[in-house]
Amino acid sequence: MKHIASALPTRRRILKGAGALVSGMVAPALLGQYAARADYPDRPVKFIVANTPGGPSDIVARIVTAALDQSTGKTFIVENRGGAGGNIGMEYVARSNPDGYTILLATNAFSVNYGLYGQLPYDPYKDFVAVSELASTPNAVVVRAESSAKSIKDLVALARADPEKYNCATPPIGTTPQLLLELFKMRENLPKLTDVVFKGGGDAVQALLTGSVELSVGSLGAALPHIKAGTFHCLAICGETRWPELPAVPTMEEAGYNGFGIGTDMVLLAPAKTPPAEVKWLESATLKVLLTPEMKDKLFQAGFLVRPKGADAAWARVTKEITTFKQIIDQAGIAKL
Repeated sequence: MKHIASALPTRRRILKGAGALVSGMVAPALLGQYAARADYPDRPVKFIVANTPGGPSDIVARIVTAALDQSTGKTFIVENRGGAGGNIGMEYVARSNPDGYTILLATNAFSVNYGLYGQLPYDPYKDFVAVSELASTPNAVVVRAESSAKSIKDLVALARADPEKYNCATPPIGTTPQLLLELFKMRENLPKLTDVVFKGGGDAVQALLTGSVELSVGSLGAALPHIKAGTFHCLAICGETRWPELPAVPTMEEAGYNGFGIGTDMVLLAPAKTPPAEVKWLESATLKVLLTPEMKDKLFQAGFLVRPKGADAAWARVTKEITTFKQIIDQAGIAKL
């Protein structure tokens, strides 16, 4: 009887066997999950640019996605969703499926808008996570080559002599070029220097090309091809140093204007609930291409300095600038939108 009893299944044996069976069923499922992640991305990844084509974020997006295509063998595409100071594109990404296939390529407008708008359709602190920094470009004050203004002081004198004539194209309200123009108008008491706001930096440059405005304040990257071609004349660089390819062009500080060394920075952000594994993959793939000499040279030739910094550094800059720009907006007395 003892022998028969020992042959019967005990409760412990039943549970152990069930556990082994469950483990055998779960293990392939987990392996399948990990295998799926290993294949990420298995369809095109969209970089959403919250501006129209031709502006700084669009230029950088197209350079970086082309490099990522080549480096990873995956597919990256650029989709422009401009309007409302970038809020349309930002909201689109914030509300997108957080699966790693919709990524925001943002400029400083992401940080600016928190202090500029009375209400946002997203929460910049809670609805996004950082992927990486990309690049930066100083802003620049440019006119057409035939303009009588050959310096910032010339521009001020001409605008005061004929205030009805002079107007300026900028990217959307709240972008660093637009804020710089407002500060400049207050500093020089030029209230009639009209700010003609466009959906993106490319549109602002096009307005100067067609002669519908007298000058433009925007990223150097968007204007540089026209400066090199001799179509535009750059009056000053809004950066800490002169641009190497334009050694004769002074900085705003050299022209007598402190506090104008603000550029346009590009950063990749993902929807907040994007799986960390996908965010990490994107961060690593992006930093890999940014660190190549070819990318550094290509971005420089387009008017940008590469900024190969990861997610932690990117998020630290973005959140710090939210506070900084809010202080600038409040001090300048710019009304909430």
